[in-house]
Amino acid sequence: MTAQHWIEAFAASVREHAAGLADADRLAGDGDYGDNLTSAVQRAEKALQATKPDTPGGVLLAVSDGFLATGGTSGPLFGMWFRELGRSVGAELTTAGLAEGAARGAATVQRLGKAEVGHKTMVDAMVPAASALAAGGPLDEALDRAAAAALQGAESTKDLVARRGRASYVGEHAVGVVDPGARTVALFFAAGAQVTSA
Repeated sequence: MTAQHWIEAFAASVREHAAGLADADRLAGDGDYGDNLTSAVQRAEKALQATKPDTPGGVLLAVSDGFLATGGTSGPLFGMWFRELGRSVGAELTTAGLAEGAARGAATVQRLGKAEVGHKTMVDAMVPAASALAAGGPLDEALDRAAAAALQGAESTKDLVARRGRASYVGEHAVGVVDPGARTVALFFAAGAQVTSA
């Protein structure tokens, strides 16, 4: 597996699920998440085409640039998350590098967004995924664990009352809706697990 293949799979998954993510955001936010996420992926793809990075870290840093250039709140937060992944992964895609980057990325998002697990945000998927990667082991097994943990974390947001992010503005009206940011984290790790097992 290469980081490029991972991002290609993630981009395809984003496009496949964009409508559902937008629907969730209409119920829990301002409805622009699907469009913003699709735009971020497109910018990431353009950045990859323009820079042609030759390391996994470079690929993730190009993705970071694409997200940082996207509007809304989630785009820049994901951009910072991908930046930490890219810096930690460097020249080789390893479980240890991903674990470090996922932990640092989650901590950065928590600091900037002032969010904790249980606040119904992307953090609810980022933190358990980072913990799963920290257990180590072969990359394919680690990504399988991270994908499962991120999905479980995302699904856990369904019954939460949001305390951070746009969904916090609508309170209990967002109960029953999976946080789209957390769902996106789950899609990212699911794409990685899918590519490594192919």
